[in-house]
Amino acid sequence: MEAVPARARGYVAGVALLALLCLLPLPAVHTPWWVLGLLCALCAACEHVVRRRFGGTFYPVLLAGVFLLPPPAAALVPLPAALLSPVEHRPALVRRVWRAAQPALAVWGAARVHWALGGRDAVVGCDFPYALLPAGAAVLVFCLVLTLLDGGLRAVALGVPLRRAWRGLLSRSLAPVAVHGLAGLMMAVLWRSPYGPVAALLVLLPMCVSWWIFAQYHRERAAHQATIRALVQAVDIKDGYTRGHSERVGQASVMIARELGMDDDRVETLRFAGILHDVGKLGVPTRLLRKDGPLTPEERRIIELHPEYGHEIVRGISFLGEARAAILHHHERLDGSGYPYGLVGTQIPECARVVAVADAFDAMTSTRSYCRARPVDVAVAELQRCAGTQFDPRMVTALARALDRQGWHPAVTADETARAVPGPQPAAGHRTGAPR
Repeated sequence: MEAVPARARGYVAGVALLALLCLLPLPAVHTPWWVLGLLCALCAACEHVVRRRFGGTFYPVLLAGVFLLPPPAAALVPLPAALLSPVEHRPALVRRVWRAAQPALAVWGAARVHWALGGRDAVVGCDFPYALLPAGAAVLVFCLVLTLLDGGLRAVALGVPLRRAWRGLLSRSLAPVAVHGLAGLMMAVLWRSPYGPVAALLVLLPMCVSWWIFAQYHRERAAHQATIRALVQAVDIKDGYTRGHSERVGQASVMIARELGMDDDRVETLRFAGILHDVGKLGVPTRLLRKDGPLTPEERRIIELHPEYGHEIVRGISFLGEARAAILHHHERLDGSGYPYGLVGTQIPECARVVAVADAFDAMTSTRSYCRARPVDVAVAELQRCAGTQFDPRMVTALARALDRQGWHPAVTADETARAVPGPQPAAGHRTGAPR
């Protein structure tokens, strides 16, 4: 992002001014300068290594400063790391100021709470478990301030609506920061012990190992996402009329899975299954996918091979798990009249029954070359009519409940917007069981 909006620059300047105000009492505060200097150097070194090797931010040293130093002094700990670390995107000055001011405010707020709750005395006296209470409150305040400032920047710089600007930020950051806070507390206690700073530094070794493992996990996850995106983009290029369909089926599959109370791993698997359910279309001639009007029986038989093609394409992708079964069986029907194997009832894998409902729902609510979109309530009524014969009633009910509560707000690509027909769309000519 080369250009930063003026309102975002003003927001960053305001946050920087607040951070400077937090430093004003520093001359009147008794500060152990050698401790501050050592923590600043250690924080800068850790940030350099973590950002270059792993990506992300390393908080244990910052939080050790919260537990060891007065609030104005603690707010200085992140400044050298922010001002000295390289900036990958322009404008560099604004980004450096933000990197310095945001953690400085968060550290100051956390330190104020920690000192107000008597945390300093608990750390000096190694008073456990009492030391955990002020430390936990400080970590919570640290997360809250970071979340508040991040959400505000999203709202100002990116124009994100206020009701969505902070959504999910706190829940995603609280657990990892809590782990960093525990490490920071261990550093502070050891620092104040007879063993001194050298013992405190040993805490960083297992933290760095765990951070490396965590980074490897996220790199692997990013590789998975890149693999899926490449496959979906290939399908969208080949079958332009259904551009965006895969992502929407993934979204609807997640809604069903969550309504059924599935755990997070299965929800993620169902998302993969929904996104990749039509990957087998890569093996179908493009002229059939883009044909206007009805298919001949022979053309329909060719298109009905796409679940098997898809299963072959993803057979070697181990992280997909049961999503591969959903790709193979998402056109099976409960009454046994589906394809490719004519499975009946519970012979059809549960994940395939979820994707079948999500696929049909999006097919009915999207404009295609051979039909126009139906309203959501009409599509749900059609799914309910076919429940028990074509679709699993549990999955249909779960989708209907999720839609009642959340509504249907899928992401629409520019190409789809250009093709969309304004106003209400008739429901003529569409069948829920259409394989396209």
